[in-house]
Amino acid sequence: MESVNMHEAKTRLSQLVARAAKGESFIIAKAGKPVARVTAIDSPEPDQQKRIGFMAGEFNVPEDFDRMGQDEIAGMFGA
Repeated sequence: MESVNMHEAKTRLSQLVARAAKGESFIIAKAGKPVARVTAIDSPEPDQQKRIGFMAGEFNVPEDFDRMGQDEIAGMFGA
């Protein structure tokens, strides 16, 4: 997450708010110390965001998944 100092945030407020509205959160820092996180109002809380792998362990992919039906497919193409 990008960190922006207070002076820069004042200068670029319109641009930063537009980015936040698109879903890009950022942190405002004062003297290098984080003081506020800016996010869009309708954005999910960090612990509610979906991440890659959220279905891990929910189902199993067969070992031969990439070869399933290869004889039938080859037959369709005359091999």
